[in-house]
Amino acid sequence: MLNLQANGLPRGMVQLPSSPPHLAHEQAAVPPAHAIPPFGSRIVVGMLGMLLAVIMSAVNLYSTDINGADIQGAMLFGSDEQAWSKGIFEAAMVIGMTFAPWCAVTFTLRRMALWMTGAMALAGLFCPLAPNLPIFYFLRGVQGLAGGAVTPLLITVALRYCPPHYRLYGFAAYALSSNFGPNMSLPIAGWSSDYGGVFGIFWNIIPFCALAMAAIAYGLPRDPLRLDRFKGFDLIGVILGAVSLAMIVTAATQGDRLNWFDSPLFAFLSVGGGILFVLFLLNEWFHPAPIFKLQILARPNFLFSVIGILVLVVVFLGVVVVPLHFLGEAHGYRPADAGNLALIIALPQLVILPLISGLLNIERFDCRWVFIGGLILVAFSLYLSTSLTSEWMRSDFYAIVTLLSVGEAMAILPLLMLVVADMPPDDGPYVSALFNSTKGFASVLIGTIIEGFGRWRIGHHSSALVSQLGQRPASYEEHLATLSDHLAGAIPGPGDRADAALGMFAEHIHLQSVTLAMADLYRLLLIIVFAMIAVTLLLPTRVYPPRSVAPPLSR
Repeated sequence: MLNLQANGLPRGMVQLPSSPPHLAHEQAAVPPAHAIPPFGSRIVVGMLGMLLAVIMSAVNLYSTDINGADIQGAMLFGSDEQAWSKGIFEAAMVIGMTFAPWCAVTFTLRRMALWMTGAMALAGLFCPLAPNLPIFYFLRGVQGLAGGAVTPLLITVALRYCPPHYRLYGFAAYALSSNFGPNMSLPIAGWSSDYGGVFGIFWNIIPFCALAMAAIAYGLPRDPLRLDRFKGFDLIGVILGAVSLAMIVTAATQGDRLNWFDSPLFAFLSVGGGILFVLFLLNEWFHPAPIFKLQILARPNFLFSVIGILVLVVVFLGVVVVPLHFLGEAHGYRPADAGNLALIIALPQLVILPLISGLLNIERFDCRWVFIGGLILVAFSLYLSTSLTSEWMRSDFYAIVTLLSVGEAMAILPLLMLVVADMPPDDGPYVSALFNSTKGFASVLIGTIIEGFGRWRIGHHSSALVSQLGQRPASYEEHLATLSDHLAGAIPGPGDRADAALGMFAEHIHLQSVTLAMADLYRLLLIIVFAMIAVTLLLPTRVYPPRSVAPPLSR
């Protein structure tokens, strides 16, 4: 379904060879050109509905994640049960992203979008009403699968229905799902939990999903089913892919809690999932009609795009999650209290992304340099963040996230141009499957990095601070005496004052350790961005906007 007609390819672009005969049924899945209705207001309504559905998928993911403690308390779950709920949801989400493009070709884009949006909303309706834990797990799995399946369909809509000269604006809509949706989920998560409790956390997406379904049903054309594609169905690949991805993602979400390889369960999930994933890749390499067409990774631009989306999602989400975690630890902020930070990133995207789309539609602007410019802005915001201290409040992050907002828009759109610029018509589903499954895994990976790397650095800094105090006992005793004097008016007993002073001192050590660890996370993200800039200078080739008259591709 994610296909470009041959006569819609930009002039000056390298036309890759057509697919071999054993993939002819994939080309047959593309409806003839005359079957695609002219671009107009009705298509725009369908695209807006698709965009709303994808944004609600992101809101559902991050809203339930941020409010995990509230869900746990309201539904009387333990921390282990809540952690498994998160793991099930995210594993199902990645699986949905991986296999949705094939399903969209087979069952049609319109049907797939309506079914998955409806399933996401319906499962959300029943989640807070679940009578027991297994049913809750099942409902969260359905939500994750449906929400993940919705995400790849937006770029499919943009590619199929947008005329070439509007296609970059369609990419801008898809880019909103990568930065606008996750950032909007933070204030929505805060408002939902504060004013609606556990029902608000799960039900906040329902009215928007209903509106999205109405727009999709009205705007997207009805295509015929392509059930003949089951003749070449890659059943072994689906089984191996789904099971291996579920095991790997579950291991990633549970690793820190299970203490990594000290846990036999984590070792089984990670090693077993890795082996099955290798078998999945081998099957895809040799299968005549695979879910993943690994050969397309030989194209420098697509390989670069897969690396790029992994890096961008990790960095973009990290820059949002780290301040939230820090402000919660240091100053007791709830999600609603930190919502302004996310709004500063999210709302300007509605203006910046269309402007960047217009810029990239001008032939003389090389999208690779626009991408590098965006990364430089992101790197500068990360550099400013490394000076984090325990006194920083919400307002200290405003300038940093403003820079990030512009940098995000400048980076994500050129990456999408490189994804599809040299894509032949029959490779659309494979490109979408690889690109979006990588994006889904990156959203899981950032949580693992923050939990694992963050805990390690907190422990390291805590030990270092305590060690330094042990080498200077006089300074340690002086600090305790000062704290005890401050507590003299509130706590009369000297013994109680000493205990309270010791507790306050331990809290101070923890706060400083968290602050230093968060600064280290910013440094790690900064190193990743610098590495991505270096890759950009070496790997991708020049591409041109749709319908431009351009010379052959060159470095």
